[in-house]
Amino acid sequence: MPKTKLLQIGEITDRMRDALTDVFEIDILFDQEDRAAFLSAHGADYPAILTNGHWGVPEDVAAATSNLKVVSSYGVGYDAIDADGFAERGVLIAHTPGVLSDEVANTFLMLWLAVSRELIPADAYARSGRWEKEGNYPLTRSVMKRRVGILGLGRIGETIAARCAAFDAEIHYHSRSKKQVPYTYHDSAEKLAEAVEVLVAITPGGPETRHMVNADVLKALGPDGLFFNVARGSVVDEAALVKALQDGTIAGAGLDVFEQEPKIPDALKEMTNVVLLPHVASATHETRQAMGDLVVENLRTWLEDGSVVTPVPECAHL
Repeated sequence: MPKTKLLQIGEITDRMRDALTDVFEIDILFDQEDRAAFLSAHGADYPAILTNGHWGVPEDVAAATSNLKVVSSYGVGYDAIDADGFAERGVLIAHTPGVLSDEVANTFLMLWLAVSRELIPADAYARSGRWEKEGNYPLTRSVMKRRVGILGLGRIGETIAARCAAFDAEIHYHSRSKKQVPYTYHDSAEKLAEAVEVLVAITPGGPETRHMVNADVLKALGPDGLFFNVARGSVVDEAALVKALQDGTIAGAGLDVFEQEPKIPDALKEMTNVVLLPHVASATHETRQAMGDLVVENLRTWLEDGSVVTPVPECAHL
């Protein structure tokens, strides 16, 4: 029986490849010397695409794959994929929610603790010998009993809320709709920021949420407020964030994602009240393996019965 053609966009692990090669014939888009000619000649041959949240499905690929039936993406975010457009074409889009909720929530906690307790400056103080010469490090801020605002109460947002219970936090949130949860709902990001001391963004990326965290939201958060982003860089007006930190509009920030990754504004690098990570919130061996396994499961399930295990909401009705 002939194998099903699969177009790979981006890298995959050996484990993923080994789990797919018995039923799929895999071609790698980025190995093609003349991409336009390749897509023109062979785009219609692919009913399946394997991609990730960074590359998504570029417009030229979407246009060329006229017989496409399924896209399985490695990652929970899919703003680089035109889910609505594909849904209209009857194409199933699958992603990898759930399996990375714990690590992303843990990364927020790590950033929150690091910023509040000034982990990086305190580490530098100890290493430099200043403790011996200048005495004890200045007092820092506790994370206990804080008002925490969660911008986007999806799977990861709810996991963050549960983690915050250990710190006796008072949870507030803003989402597209009010949910049946024991937390305080606010109907805008600005109202949420005004009500809390700690604001964490974990909303999906894309045009609808671009610059949701802007100068007004940061001003509402206030001079004692801390902001954290473990969502997408596009959610934040990065220039406004830099200015808010420089002016003391907010007290500090912890960032795992940025608008122009992997580029980070030099101004952020110079700030001691900001902790920066290179987009690693879900980057543990265990989580990335689980994500890869789910990508494979979605593709193999589609091959068996035409469905996927974890469709994106836009395609759930297909």
